[in-house]
Amino acid sequence: MTATATVTGLETRGLAKAFGGVRAVDGADVTFHHGKVNALIGPNGSGKTTFFNCVTGMIKPDTGTVTYDGRDITGKAPHRIARAGIGRSFQLCRIFPRMTVLENVLAAVRPPSVPLLLASARHKGDIDRARELLTRVGIEHLESVEARDLSYGQQKLLELAGVLMADPETIMLDEPAGGVNPALIDRIAGLVRSLNAEGRTFIVVEHNMDLVMSLSDHVVVFDRGRPICEGPPSVVQNDPRVLEAYLGI
Repeated sequence: MTATATVTGLETRGLAKAFGGVRAVDGADVTFHHGKVNALIGPNGSGKTTFFNCVTGMIKPDTGTVTYDGRDITGKAPHRIARAGIGRSFQLCRIFPRMTVLENVLAAVRPPSVPLLLASARHKGDIDRARELLTRVGIEHLESVEARDLSYGQQKLLELAGVLMADPETIMLDEPAGGVNPALIDRIAGLVRSLNAEGRTFIVVEHNMDLVMSLSDHVVVFDRGRPICEGPPSVVQNDPRVLEAYLGI
């Protein structure tokens, strides 16, 4: 991965998505910056995951634009957005439960031919890289275990390894600490910090406020489908609009 000199990475302008009469994302203007750990927070139902899905091509927005490095990626297919340099994880881990840990990581780049890949010396580079990433996230000793036999936290680490296999410049994580024990939360936080130090940008949706405030450089707060506040953690956590959205005070 080559770090970019561009400050602004991902931008949305007027982004909107409705489901029936519910405007899940409502004219959202958001900017996330390259080289930073950005967080997207807000109460349940504030539109964070729908926003992620619109950005990454899982669903098409009704109106508005998504640009990345100045390129319009609005409504593009997920594989095209991935090729543009954006990887993502999901609230509920998307893994192949009956495939091994190693096979899952390889499937991130060669899904149709994993068995052939494992049997072929021509793809040794891919296999070596997959093993390096398993070591990086700390589950290399589980490479032959079926993914369904991992703990939920280990599945989160496996999903992250799969995201990294595609070598994205920007990584979008949807609740990486959800359902994970404190020791694995610390490991995930350490991975985000080290990967960010190497030049990768992060956009993280998370409800664990201690993690958000300790990890993030820039925080965007959503309420009712649009941003109501943004800035460094020290500013955001004391903003009265944020306290009202979360606590009703």
